[in-house]
Amino acid sequence: MISSPILGNYKDNRKIIHIDMDSFYASVEIAEKPNLKSKPVAVAGSSETRGVVTTCNYEARKFGVRSAMPSITAKKLCPDIIFIPVHMDKYRNISKEIHKIFKCYTKVIEPISLDEAYLDVTYSKYCNGDPSKMAMQIRNKIHNDLRITASAGIAPNKFLSKIASEWNKPNGQFCITNSMINKFMMKLPIRKIVGVGEKTEKKLHMIGVKTCGDLQNISLLDLKANFGKFGSALYDLCRGIDIRDVISDRESKSLSVEDTYSADLKSSKECEIQLFILHQKLKQRLSEEKFLSKKIKSCFVKVKYNDFKISSHQTTCVLPEIEIYLKLLRKAICKKSRPIRLLGVGVIFDNRPQLDLNIY
Repeated sequence: MISSPILGNYKDNRKIIHIDMDSFYASVEIAEKPNLKSKPVAVAGSSETRGVVTTCNYEARKFGVRSAMPSITAKKLCPDIIFIPVHMDKYRNISKEIHKIFKCYTKVIEPISLDEAYLDVTYSKYCNGDPSKMAMQIRNKIHNDLRITASAGIAPNKFLSKIASEWNKPNGQFCITNSMINKFMMKLPIRKIVGVGEKTEKKLHMIGVKTCGDLQNISLLDLKANFGKFGSALYDLCRGIDIRDVISDRESKSLSVEDTYSADLKSSKECEIQLFILHQKLKQRLSEEKFLSKKIKSCFVKVKYNDFKISSHQTTCVLPEIEIYLKLLRKAICKKSRPIRLLGVGVIFDNRPQLDLNIY
């Protein structure tokens, strides 16, 4: 990221839309079962006693239920919550339909996940080039065709468009224009800056920085001295500067499958049986057309123990053979002899440009 006030206006004529589906998995399930619309609903893995909340609707969030929360905790907070199993194939299919709608407005689309994407509509001629009208049409089309809602943020860059998409959630949109940026950033909490987590926030609070306006009073030199390379990013982002492009050909860096179990896996035999099942699921995913041409760089096993601590074991390989995963699993079991509540297997792709020998 380039750090210079002079470059603050660079690419400031861009029109970026950030689309974020509202409680996507839960919304897809409720669209199929409209009687659940006004009830607290969570999509969770495995079981209501041992599963983990993947996502929940806004009715459930009123009770404090959140993603990644153990289902048993969600049940205590909201006794009437309705748990629905995860149906990933269904969500992928709906996501494909959503992207078909995006493609009606621009080809420059950067998917972040199944329910989130950036759209660069700078050169789109739809709606007379008005990005707010495009966002409204996209949201209406998603709702009319798929019976789920989306929120949108419109801004001159990715950072601001993502913040804007959260401003009027759910089922709303917000536009940050160039003329609004300076005033908008002054009161924006520093936690809204991408990359600012609990530790960085605490460190900034200790020096009296709570808003982006406060952060603008600190020199680039001091930010670099205190936060290293991230200091440059802080200097730019607190001013609303972000020159990153929307990358439409973003490559997948990895692929994994995992499962949380209703009862702890207490023996190596139990773990190995489940590993075989996960391995088959991974092979099935790797057979999808978009992964067929990819080279594998390494394989990994992810383990979450019953004390909720997570470890990952990885090794270099070119083929995701079951024997490799068994060795990694045994290594994890030997390292920490505790019951296991979650297992995952995956691969990391080699996305480096490959040399074309045919040209020689």
